[in-house]
Amino acid sequence: VQLQASGGGLVQAGDSLRLSCAASGRAFSGRDMGWFRQAPGKEREFVAAINWSGSLPWYSDSAKGRFVISKDKSKNTLYLQMYSLRPADTAVYYCNAGGYSPYSDAYDYWGQGTQVTVSS
Repeated sequence: VQLQASGGGLVQAGDSLRLSCAASGRAFSGRDMGWFRQAPGKEREFVAAINWSGSLPWYSDSAKGRFVISKDKSKNTLYLQMYSLRPADTAVYYCNAGGYSPYSDAYDYWGQGTQVTVSS
């Protein structure tokens, strides 16, 4: 089971960025998935989750209205489209599978993170 996140980078405030998470079939098929992030010196924070069919997105208050989570089943890939980025969004972003929850211990699988840095 593997989850490979990518798409992070250095952007300016107000810019957009799309994160991708390529999942092995076992990690993706029929599984709820999500994104968390962790900023330096802070605890890991829930960003968004989506149910196995992709029909029920769930967002943290900070992500609501600015981020969009989606799944492409044909590509076994999870996405996080981020708009209107703010310096406070700077963090390592992690994709995960096997849960539909704002709590990190609800997830079965975690990928390595991808760094997102938003400059002011």
